[in-house]
Amino acid sequence: MWRRILALTIKEFLTLLKDKRSRMVIIVPPLIQLMVFGYAATFDLKHVPFAVFNEDRGTVSRDLVAAFHGSPSFEQVARLTQDREIAPMVNSQQALMVIRIGPRFSAEVLSGNPAPVQIIVDGRNSNTAQLVANYAQQIVKQFNTGWIASHGGSTPPALIETRAWFNPNLESRWFFIPGIVGLLTLVVTMLVTALSVAREREQGTFDQLLVTPMRPGEILLGKALPSFVIGMAEATVIILVAVFWFQVPLLGSLLTLYTGIVLFLLSAIGLGLMISSLAVTQQQGLLGAFFFLVPAIILSGFATPIANMPPLVQDLTLLNPMRYFLVVLRGVFLEGTPFHLLIHPFAAMAAIGVIALTIAAWLFRHRMY
Repeated sequence: MWRRILALTIKEFLTLLKDKRSRMVIIVPPLIQLMVFGYAATFDLKHVPFAVFNEDRGTVSRDLVAAFHGSPSFEQVARLTQDREIAPMVNSQQALMVIRIGPRFSAEVLSGNPAPVQIIVDGRNSNTAQLVANYAQQIVKQFNTGWIASHGGSTPPALIETRAWFNPNLESRWFFIPGIVGLLTLVVTMLVTALSVAREREQGTFDQLLVTPMRPGEILLGKALPSFVIGMAEATVIILVAVFWFQVPLLGSLLTLYTGIVLFLLSAIGLGLMISSLAVTQQQGLLGAFFFLVPAIILSGFATPIANMPPLVQDLTLLNPMRYFLVVLRGVFLEGTPFHLLIHPFAAMAAIGVIALTIAAWLFRHRMY
């Protein structure tokens, strides 16, 4: 029995290693994914852009802000002068945190009374918001310890009041579940599409398409439509579960949301057809889809912020349609972002889809003839 198993094992290895494409799939993708995971998959916050709204003219408030400047994790990007400037700064994600110091901060501290400091954090990513709040608390704690040591007293001079926007309770499911809509839609659509043309070749029915009166573009469209329908159904079911089962708020309009879904499916189907047109067997199509899916998910900002990735990796994410789709999903779900503010991610997904479908059509016609 073991001899038969060993013989079959050797046979499978020889079959796998005999094909040049299979050897490439075995060796190259794991190395690339290792580099991607090593640089992109990190929960450490190394760059926290913050803004300061300091209504106090005293030296104590300046010392507190200087404590944040001394931290390598924080970088001040703006100095606000009016209360109405806070909301646009957080909404546009120019700052992950806004420090608001009241007009009597220095006076209260010098009189021996604790003075409040408001820390406003972007709560769309609950993990990042919690880390930012913890970092801020550590800096304020060090400031309090230094102040007590140099000026005496037992009461901490600064008291933090933390407020998380868009996700007041920092519920992690509010951040992850909208992302799961994009993740599962991408996985299902890519797998169905990547195997479509390869299945025809493997089953020997691909040549029969050549004798039909259909043109290559029509055949390609016929391959794409089932994936589009399946992707729309998959996204709709997940959205219903997210809203009615997990109670994730859907603050935006369905028109904006489904515009993003349609454009995302356009790009995902185009990329899937590119893989399927290159693959000879279903195994190659499956491995090709896996090779694209894992980096696409890691480089989308689904779990880790793109801002924490190296500059070269951040540039690579610009080619990833899921990056833009997550902006649409979380914007519509948590912020109620209107249609006109999402034109950029819509245009990016449409461009990726048109380019991918054009290349897929050329590959399909080239491989047919």
